[in-house]
Order: sequence, then structure tokens, then C-alpha cells
Amino acid sequence: MKKFNLFILFSFAICVISLVGCQKDGDNNKTPVIVGASATPHAEILEQVREDMDTLGYNLQIKVYDDYIQPNLALDTGELTANYFQHIRYLTSFNENRGTKLVSVAGIHYEPLAIYPGKIKTLEELKDGATISIPNDSTNEARALLLLERLGLIKVDNNAGINATIRNIVDNPKNLQIRESAAEQLVRSLSDIDMAVINGNYALSGGLRVDNDAIAVEDDNSVAKTDYVNVLAVHQGNENKPEIQALVKALHSDKVKHFIEQKYAGAIVEVF
Repeated sequence: MKKFNLFILFSFAICVISLVGCQKDGDNNKTPVIVGASATPHAEILEQVREDMDTLGYNLQIKVYDDYIQPNLALDTGELTANYFQHIRYLTSFNENRGTKLVSVAGIHYEPLAIYPGKIKTLEELKDGATISIPNDSTNEARALLLLERLGLIKVDNNAGINATIRNIVDNPKNLQIRESAAEQLVRSLSDIDMAVINGNYALSGGLRVDNDAIAVEDDNSVAKTDYVNVLAVHQGNENKPEIQALVKALHSDKVKHFIEQKYAGAIVEVF
């Protein structure tokens, strides 16, 4: 009887190992698609198409980054299949500065910049010399300054446009102290400053909602909606690979559109 029980247990173990092995082989047979992304909202949006990609025979793997440099470097070296974390102007600027050859294959969404209260809760309360923090990267700094200009707080040199920096402020009637800060630090700095202009993804990560917390939001009809669209990027030459085209189609779906509208309430706006 003991020998029989041992035989049963041994047979069961072989079956389990076989099943696990088969499952592992099945996973290995799927083409890996490794996408670098910011945690919010990019990785959350990618999660919505994981099953769709699996059905098509692709193993979607999402690698989360908390900065704007490493996901492009990883894409350039081939560590990633694609990345989804940046807008088109940042991608262009990165290529120019780093000599990389990364290209957009699809626009997915747009993240309106918004100004959020710190110590001061309304624009009317801003006093002479108040401090407002803005993103310090070249592409988002100009957007922030143009938003402050639209609110009547400053005047920016017309010739600077989307390349404006604080040096292009030509009128500042309240003598505002415009402080350049790393975009990922802006939410944490709110308790120390009067206001801050914050990127949509970092505002979401910090628990801020544009519909409830923002004082003012970038105009939905502004040039930013097209010039700062967040894109799925790949290394040049990989644009037409089947796995890339499958991912684009999955992201440009009604399911993803509905998810963005319901989840982000205007903080993220789809562009497809």
C-alpha cells in the first residue's frame, strides 16, 4: 500500500511539473514586447491592453521608470521594445541632445499643465513677490510660462514662444519669483511655495485632481494639445514591426478611450 501511495504521489508530481512546464513554454512562445513607462498614467493605460496583446500572441511587459532619461536610453540600446512616457517635443529635444534615433509611432494622449495652490489658494490672493514653481525641463517650462501669461500674471516675449524660459519674461507686475524645479519634485514642494505649475502625470501621482484641485488649466484648444502629445516611441527602423503595430491598434481602441475618460476626468485627454 505504501509503495502504491508513493507511486500515486510521484505520478501526481510529474503531472504538475509537466503542466507548469507546458505553461512556461506557452509563455515563452509569445513574442515579448517590453515597454518602458511612467507609473501614472502611462503604465496604467498600458495595463488596459495586456490581455489584448496576449490574445494576439504577444507577452506585454511593462517596465516602470520614475525619470525622463533612462527609458529613452534603454530604448536606444534595445533593452526596450518601445516606451510611452513623453511628449513629442521632449522626444525631439532628447534626440538632438543625445544623438539618439527614436521616433514616434502613435500619439496617445495629452496632459494639460495646471497651476495648483500651495500656501496661496487663489490668484487674487497672490501678493507682490509670491513664489511660483514651474518645471525646469526646456519643453515644459515654456508651457508653464505661457499658462501664467494667459492668466495675466506675466508677459513673455512674443519671439520666444514655445522656447521661452524665465529669461524671456518681459513684464512681471507682481514681481513674482518664478522658481525652476524638477518636474517630479513639484507636488512635494507645494507646502513651501505659493503655487506651482505641474505636469499632468506628476499631479496624478501626487494625488491631485485637475477637476477638483487645479486653479487653472492649460487651454484644451492651445497649441500644446498637438505639440505636446504623449507618444508611443520606438527605435528608428522598428516602426512597422508587427508587435508595434499591434500595440498601436490596441492603444487606439474604444476601450482605452473610455478608460482614460472615466479614470482621469480631464487630467489626461486622448487624442485618437
